[in-house]
Amino acid sequence: MTRSIMRNGDHAARALAILRIWVGLWFAKAIVTKMGFGLFGFLPGASQRWIETMPKIVSKQMAENPIGWYRAFVEGTVLPHAATFAHLTAIGEAVAGLCLVLGLFTGLGSLLALFLTMNYGLATWHMSPANQGFHYTLAAALVACFIGRAGMTWGLDGALADQREWWGARRPWS
Repeated sequence: MTRSIMRNGDHAARALAILRIWVGLWFAKAIVTKMGFGLFGFLPGASQRWIETMPKIVSKQMAENPIGWYRAFVEGTVLPHAATFAHLTAIGEAVAGLCLVLGLFTGLGSLLALFLTMNYGLATWHMSPANQGFHYTLAAALVACFIGRAGMTWGLDGALADQREWWGARRPWS
C-alpha cells in the first residue's frame, strides 16, 4: 500500500500500530520475567526460575480443566517435558513480542502470539470469566494485527517495504 493511498487510513493505521506495540510489550515482558541463558548455559532460553515455576502453574491450571483432550495433552506431553516447554514458551513469547514491538515480520509474530494465546486460553478459561474475556480480546487484537498488516505503520516491515519500492523491487505480500 503506497503512502498516497494510506493518507485516508492514517488514523486507523496508527491506532493499529499502537495496538500492535501494546500487545507486543505484553509478550515481550517474557524477556525480563522468563528468559535467561538456560539452553546449554550460553544460549538464550528459559531462566531456571521459569523452568521450576512453569510446571507448578500448569499443574494447577490442569487440576480442574474440563477440556479432556487438552488436559490429556498437557499432562501426557507438556508436564513430562516441562523444561523443554518452559524454553519454548519463554522463547516464543520473547520472539512474538519483539516481532510485534518492532513491527518486523509482524504477520509471523501475530500468528505465534495467537498460537500462544489460544493455548493459554485453553489452559485457563475455566478459572474465571476474566480469563475468557482477556484471551478473547487478545486473540481479536492479534487477528487484527495480522489482517491489518500492522507492521507497515511505525514498523520495520513498512520501512523495508519502502526501501524495496525505492529500489524498484515488487513486494510479494502486497
